[in-house]
Amino acid sequence: MGYDLTPQGLHDLAEGAAVLGTGGGGDPYIGRLLVEREMAAGRRVRVIGADELPGDALVLPSSMMGAPTVFVEKLPSGGGNVAAFRALEEHLGRRAHAVMPTECGGLNSMIPLMLGAQLGLPVVDADGMGRAFPELQMQTFGVLGVSGSPMAIASDHGDVCVITAGDNKRMEQLARALTIQMGGASYISDYPMDTAEVRRTSVRGTLSLCRDIGRTLREARAAHADPFDALSVMLAGTIYSLGVVLFRGKVVDVERRTVDGFARGRARLQAADDPGDVLEITFQNEHLVARRDGRVLAIVPDLICTLATETGAPVPTESLAYGQRLTVFAISTPPIMRTPDALACFGPAGFGLTDPYVPLENLLPGSLAKTPAP
Repeated sequence: MGYDLTPQGLHDLAEGAAVLGTGGGGDPYIGRLLVEREMAAGRRVRVIGADELPGDALVLPSSMMGAPTVFVEKLPSGGGNVAAFRALEEHLGRRAHAVMPTECGGLNSMIPLMLGAQLGLPVVDADGMGRAFPELQMQTFGVLGVSGSPMAIASDHGDVCVITAGDNKRMEQLARALTIQMGGASYISDYPMDTAEVRRTSVRGTLSLCRDIGRTLREARAAHADPFDALSVMLAGTIYSLGVVLFRGKVVDVERRTVDGFARGRARLQAADDPGDVLEITFQNEHLVARRDGRVLAIVPDLICTLATETGAPVPTESLAYGQRLTVFAISTPPIMRTPDALACFGPAGFGLTDPYVPLENLLPGSLAKTPAP
């Protein structure tokens, strides 16, 4: 059943989206403020399930594109998302019934909520990533045969363009180039779908999952309980099924740079009780692989999350800093994201990694044996 998002539910959803952002996707705090502005103006944020869509509905996903570091320095105004959405409707010659996230992780969990409130449209409780990824072709939509284009892209300065690309990878390349010219951040509407395609290709229930993750962390803090234990228990009853602590330690080094529209780099954490015990995380906007003593503990598309050890609050890549006490928490990705076609698109090879994909649950015994105690 659909529901109206409450202010508390929005706060919880934003924190849960930062967890599923796996370090990337942009800070949802910024987007949450934009949604709160719409709510304060009396606008409604309605979330509906894919099964509630009428059979002939047109659904247009909405998101922002660019390096997360740009959003910290240049706050979005929220105007370009309407321009992109309307441009795609005009190009298609149809009005959309609903908006939907392309990714549930990070800032892009908030952009469709803001757009739905602005236009009076419901937001479908599903997405195409089940987390955050840095490139537009990295979607279950595309893996299962939906074309990402025609897509519309807009800036906060009145620039609007419609792209029809030969394939989804080319769409990413063209949109990335335009995004850089737009100042490193843009709004997009892509992967136009009908109801049947939404139901067949999306990762379902992810907005509600984000809300539940945030609520779980909030309630654990209030009860002075271990947030990571609470999160593991909560995830066990979902399509993600497994959440586990990989490492606890202090950030001792961060290498981060913005290259070709991405935040790329590495972070190294040192265990408190053993200076020689070091975990290294490689990221491209999102965390891609965690290695300990050169051994892979978790790898994309499974989720690698950096959370504050005391509170469980998510810490994105753009906020990683020397001296932070973090817990690295891994989450198994849903089955729809582990198929051979999915792994070819957004598994290790999709990021130029030479490590093979091994499911998180198959990496656990050796890694957990060395996890430092709290």
